[in-house]
Amino acid sequence: MTLGDWILLALAALVAVPFVFLAVEALASLLPVRHPPVAAHRPRCAILMPAHNEEGVITAAIRIVQGQVAPGDRILVVADNCTDGTAAEARAAGVEVIERNDPDHRGKGYALDFGLNHLAADPPPIVAVVDADCDLGAGALDVLVRQAVATDRPSQGIYLIGTGREPDPRRRLSAFAVQLKNEIRPLGLHRLGMPCLLNGTGMAFPWRVMRAAHLAHGSIVEDTQLGVDLALKGHPAQLCPAAFLTGAAAPDRVAAARQRTRWEHGHVQTLLTWSPRLLWNGLVRARPSLFALGLELGVPPLSLLFVLWTVLLAVCLVWWQWAGGSWAPVLTLVSAFVLAVGAVFAAWGKFGRKMLPLPTLVSAPLYIAWKLPIYLKLVHRREKTWVRTERGRL
Repeated sequence: MTLGDWILLALAALVAVPFVFLAVEALASLLPVRHPPVAAHRPRCAILMPAHNEEGVITAAIRIVQGQVAPGDRILVVADNCTDGTAAEARAAGVEVIERNDPDHRGKGYALDFGLNHLAADPPPIVAVVDADCDLGAGALDVLVRQAVATDRPSQGIYLIGTGREPDPRRRLSAFAVQLKNEIRPLGLHRLGMPCLLNGTGMAFPWRVMRAAHLAHGSIVEDTQLGVDLALKGHPAQLCPAAFLTGAAAPDRVAAARQRTRWEHGHVQTLLTWSPRLLWNGLVRARPSLFALGLELGVPPLSLLFVLWTVLLAVCLVWWQWAGGSWAPVLTLVSAFVLAVGAVFAAWGKFGRKMLPLPTLVSAPLYIAWKLPIYLKLVHRREKTWVRTERGRL
């Protein structure tokens, strides 16, 4: 093999690893459920609900949480840099509200830090975080709190996105992409005995663990950064398979594109910054959980991964056919891709068939094409600051 062959093989392996890891997660998700322990005693809990301009939406979320609280629980809404009636609406719903006004420091991390500082005068054993656009499934809060108590670790529920009342193929594909990321892949890790990343809502933390986190920052993916930070400090999150939450879909294509831009630009930034660090710490500290999180975080947004795979495969085919190069890079790429597609298809058959019918699944290339401008912006106009996305209705 020539130097060119070795370079292409190394690049092919780099792209193949996320596909193979994705396949392992998807196949592991098909294994029988392993429910973590839950505490018999349910301590009091404070539910933090950060909110930025959620007028007209927040009452529904508060009512859902109020239906699941236990005696002694406390719901605290943090109205963060609001310019509407969010605070007044939350107070009218009968919950405690604090307001933060600091336009120079925007983002959910600052809101959570502000809320924790307020709770510090009378700290609860457990702190839960629920977004103002979430519908908690039946019993979700209780099982999240009990698992956090029993394991002394953060617990993360399964957070899915609705398809709306009139779901088109793009909404269905987007909802399945979230299901793959927030349910199927974490279930696979859970069934292999590994931790998961945090999703920003439907989370419960022991108080001392939450206070160990660095929250006061404006990261556009503060949830992922929080999970990584806690894992490196010895508090990796654990999936709570019995707790389900549903978020409202973005109301239109513009809002959906803005939401996806923030998610995926933040994902790529976090991947480049934290995945190598997790992998390295997992190796030198002999902690498989950190190494697994490094691999999990190292899987790029799947549409971007497919684009990278397509471009590299084309280069390898040209090298093989016209330069007489080795076929090994082509075989590596094709094998990893086929393995991942087969595994995801099997997981779709168990988890996603109702959400994403087969005729809609075959339109995935159009969904990838819709997302291409998002990835082009990574090069010349990368998203760096938190921007609120318009909400749909619960």
